[in-house]
Amino acid sequence: MHPAWIVAAVTLGALVAAAAFRSSIGVLLEPIEAEFGWSRATTSGAVTVNLVLYGLVAPFAAALMERWGVRRTVTAALLLIGVASALTMVMTEPWHLWLLWGLVIGVGTGMMALVFGAIVANRWFHTHRGLVTGIFSAANATGQMVFLPVIAATSTNFGWRAAVAIECVLAFFGAVMVWLFLVDHPADRSLLPYGVAEGYALGAPAPRPSDEPPVRTALRVLREASRTRAFWALAATFFVCGWSTNGLIQTHFIPAAHDAGLTPTLAAGLLAIVGTFDVIGTIASGWLTDRVDSRWLLLAYYGLRGLSLLALDQVLGPEIGAGLWVFIIFYGLDWVATVPPTVALCRQHFGLADSGIVFGWVFASHMIGAGASASVAGWLRTTTGSYHTAWLLAAGLCLGAAALAVTIRPARAALPEAVAT
Repeated sequence: MHPAWIVAAVTLGALVAAAAFRSSIGVLLEPIEAEFGWSRATTSGAVTVNLVLYGLVAPFAAALMERWGVRRTVTAALLLIGVASALTMVMTEPWHLWLLWGLVIGVGTGMMALVFGAIVANRWFHTHRGLVTGIFSAANATGQMVFLPVIAATSTNFGWRAAVAIECVLAFFGAVMVWLFLVDHPADRSLLPYGVAEGYALGAPAPRPSDEPPVRTALRVLREASRTRAFWALAATFFVCGWSTNGLIQTHFIPAAHDAGLTPTLAAGLLAIVGTFDVIGTIASGWLTDRVDSRWLLLAYYGLRGLSLLALDQVLGPEIGAGLWVFIIFYGLDWVATVPPTVALCRQHFGLADSGIVFGWVFASHMIGAGASASVAGWLRTTTGSYHTAWLLAAGLCLGAAALAVTIRPARAALPEAVAT
């Protein structure tokens, strides 16, 4: 087996460990509010800080990985997540929640967001990049599928602090595995990326770390990319992706289902099923990205997502009917299916060397959208008494993103990355 697959397995495990905490936010909102008497607006505000920082840190983390190394950066991030998670178990004031859950864990998870998987896939794989990117993108769903029911049951039976303790163990275990087994570059082991045969050389080798500070590198790449229409189109569509997934459904589906009459544990189980189908849908999207124009994939993903949100009010009720099952299955298949084609478009338009940082900035817009959605949906629920307006707003944004995706111009033909010697 090519060592690239071992690196991929460790990367996937680390992403799953980090995702366990983030996927539990919806489950832990109500127990924390009940214990401390905090409002939904207060807890949603902390979620917003977390989501926005999770995105804003990503491009700087990508630059830091180029300078400091992926292994060191990700290990430090997982340790940061574990320590901050442990400290949330002794918090007593709202600002503690905002500091630990919002600020510190937002930075920690942002240091190993989807840009981490994109960089590993671009470095270690010449063929099957789309498929591997899809597998990495499914990590959040895998953590959701595997750990969300456990976290929900633990929170219900033993309290939310016991659930957080599980997440601490996962973060620390992930840090150990990354430090022991993750390798920054194939060249560090005298290897070529997977799919590049002996007798071939890379036509565009990855640049070596320079003396340029990571912050300056990230800002320079942003300045250069922002001069293109493709960057703004990708950032806008990914903003909508974050709005309609992490910010809306991941944060508010369980409270909304509870409003409709479902128990939190049952609602958490449904969200875990979303994660199950997310794994299938994202991997399938990666396979399609290797074969189909990414713009048309984004048109289908955003358009169908918008139509499904229009029907959510009609299918969400005290009993799980056929309509709700259709929504859960479809939304799962579509959840982060947008990631592989978005990563591919970043690579095609901005080149292999800068694509990780460019995708970091595009991902930042994703999480800004998620953070805005978490607060807006919480505010709409508080002021109107339901999530109806939040569903409609997200549906309209998704349909607009579908129309925008197809306006992205095809990238110019790139030189082959591997040439015969």
